[in-house]
Amino acid sequence: MERQFEIHLGKLRTRIIKMSSLVEEQMELAIRAVNEENLELTNIIIEREEKINKLDRKIERTCQKIIALSQPVAIDLRLVLSALTINTNLERLGDLAKNIARSLQILKRKPHFLGITKFDEMSVLVKKMIKDAIDSFNNNDAELAKKVIEADIKLDALFAENRKIIIQIMKNDSNDIDEALSLLEISRHLERAGDHSTNIAEDVYFIVEAELIKHRYEKYIYSEMDQDELDDEE
Repeated sequence: MERQFEIHLGKLRTRIIKMSSLVEEQMELAIRAVNEENLELTNIIIEREEKINKLDRKIERTCQKIIALSQPVAIDLRLVLSALTINTNLERLGDLAKNIARSLQILKRKPHFLGITKFDEMSVLVKKMIKDAIDSFNNNDAELAKKVIEADIKLDALFAENRKIIIQIMKNDSNDIDEALSLLEISRHLERAGDHSTNIAEDVYFIVEAELIKHRYEKYIYSEMDQDELDDEE
């Protein structure tokens, strides 16, 4: 029985790693597609979406099987429970890459004012957050997970600044409104990608440290209050 449990657990990790790799590549391709005005890449992204959906279903079934048959405890239980939400966040990251691809298909070209926006900075940060979130899971690295969570604050600030720039572009020239709105939508997808990367990092922190830090990261990490005091505040 224990041997079977280890096999299922290994299969779970392998499938999450495989899905992570696919999702990371999808987002990379989506950003490249925008920068290079490459509509062929958008077709590849949309075609690959079904692979992610299939893995999503396999991971969910594996988690259900482990819980039903093996009754895991401690870190193994945390891994299985967190795998369900990590899987959901990975699937949504794949959706966001597809959404960026579809936005470009509608536009058919990158906005001519792309260079004066914060798109490049947001893209670089999002790709790093996704990579670091995945690496933190692969290596059980709570410190790297914390860096992902911290980076989300910077990404939110970049998105807010980018939004102001795009609104000003629309005010300056009404002919740019359609392209500006599309870029604002793409930027929103990037910001949401950062949120899902953060969610994954929070789950990794839970797996490794056995502590929940969702929605209260700064207070938890930097406060001298103990866990019971934090719980009493809620």
